[in-house]
Amino acid sequence: MNRAERCAWLGLAHTRGLGGQTFRALLAAFGGPEQIYAASGSALKPYLSQPVIQRLSAGVDDAAIELALRWLDEPGNHLVTLADSDYPSRLLEIPDPPPLLYLKGRRELLGAPMLAIVGSRNATPQGASNAEAFARALSQAGLSIVSGLALGIDAAAHRGGLAGAASSLAVVGTGLDIVYPARNKALAHQLAGGGALLSEFPIGTPSIAANFPRRNRIISGLSLGCLVVEAALQSGSLITARLAAEQGREVFAIPGSIHSPVAHGCHALIKQGAKLVESAQDVLDELHWQATILPLAADATGDDPLLSALGFEPVSLDVLAERCGLTPDRLSAMLLERELQGSVSTLPGGFYQRIV
Repeated sequence: MNRAERCAWLGLAHTRGLGGQTFRALLAAFGGPEQIYAASGSALKPYLSQPVIQRLSAGVDDAAIELALRWLDEPGNHLVTLADSDYPSRLLEIPDPPPLLYLKGRRELLGAPMLAIVGSRNATPQGASNAEAFARALSQAGLSIVSGLALGIDAAAHRGGLAGAASSLAVVGTGLDIVYPARNKALAHQLAGGGALLSEFPIGTPSIAANFPRRNRIISGLSLGCLVVEAALQSGSLITARLAAEQGREVFAIPGSIHSPVAHGCHALIKQGAKLVESAQDVLDELHWQATILPLAADATGDDPLLSALGFEPVSLDVLAERCGLTPDRLSAMLLERELQGSVSTLPGGFYQRIV
């Protein structure tokens, strides 16, 4: 895409009063942004109000466009439009695909099969551990993990996805020159290097509450299914799950204690028909996913990947093998090594538990 084409796409995206539905209608009618700008006011009148036509005639916001162009000149930054062959095909299936997307990181991930993992910002330690372990195992099985870069479950899911073979992609509700929340700056840096960050919002867009429900439709739209790990009854994660169901995606939920507020949302989803899952293999089975599970990847944070997958609740050898993508024989040898180191304990009934 040359500079003029970029400017035309960016100019339309920055035009106040021009929403995604109208943007797509104009593309269908005129063929491309440059043709839209070249159209007469009378030709545009069936699609746009007079104030919006006047804004188009006045030209683009040079300061905003220059900001975006400078961002795009940086290594690893991309503009992805509906005209591009690698625009995510699954997004084309949803009612309101964004006309253009800003991407930082590995562009090839847009074509990867993905699974969304979302949940509470106020995650319990066990919930965060479950999210990371599920994400790692599903990433090892070949599913890139999509989430929203929020604190809690989202962040844990990204860490697990990055530790697996298929990596992770974050869909954010700000411009990609802003990291929100700021506490996830290091994680965003890891995603930019080994995964990707994606946004429909122009460069410079700050954190605005109304943008986050909009980004949720992209999280679910990119994915084959959506796994909710922990969620209160009023959690935004339930919005993502609802959107996933409306988009025809599978919805999964991990059950929890009846006494835990962050389990109530998951239980409500299960009552409404979400699939109850206890292991990553349950998700793969529901998706009829036939990929060969790859060996457990090293953890970029330096943590022991087996201990991260184990979590702090008793778990059987079979379930742990599903999480890690290892054969029971190989896993038994690794568990024995950790037991001798004092980090794992063997329990009656063939269960194992992390103790450090």
